[in-house]
Amino acid sequence: MKPETMSPSNKRGKFITFEGIDGAGKSSHIAGVVELLRAHGLNVIATREPGGTPLGEKLRELLLNKAMHPETETLLMFAARREHLAQVIDPALARGDWVVCDRFSDATYAYQGGGRGLDKNKFADLEQWVHGHLQPDLTFLFDLPPSVAGERITAQGRELDRFEQEQADFHIRVRLAYLERSAASPQRIQVINADQPPEIIKKQVEDTVITRCL
Repeated sequence: MKPETMSPSNKRGKFITFEGIDGAGKSSHIAGVVELLRAHGLNVIATREPGGTPLGEKLRELLLNKAMHPETETLLMFAARREHLAQVIDPALARGDWVVCDRFSDATYAYQGGGRGLDKNKFADLEQWVHGHLQPDLTFLFDLPPSVAGERITAQGRELDRFEQEQADFHIRVRLAYLERSAASPQRIQVINADQPPEIIKKQVEDTVITRCL
């Protein structure tokens, strides 16, 4: 990054992401981490993927609700991500702000790679092209058996998006791809057993943030 875009302290912010299959419960812990970081006097941007920008949110609506070819789906995911990086993530980190994001490229690896069967080389090429300059400093992977996640989603009684409506074998492939990704990047990805009481998960997540980032 150019020196003139850095914060006055010339210290880059950190990038924390949350991942997991639908129903794993990660979203309920994101607000806690944002609150923790702000309590330490940090400026924090909370965002999500797909989305995070006006264009990204329009693409999110399409991605969650309109059927399309798997490669089209992947390209739209990365298009939303490129805009997200340009408009939100990169400028925030350059200012010295911290970014906490609900999903990033690990989700594309899992859902489009594992779930849809996208060629891994195509994913790698897109990842390098769109954000070869950046990976999260820390990623939490909320791991949960798809059967348990499905029960949680059903209990919520809400309308399901097209990913949540996929058959069980799709979600099994997504979970396995997430675990494969975490095994390849153990220093970055912290796997959390999401089949635990929320207060235990909260402590594990916050202790990890304090130890690894603060």
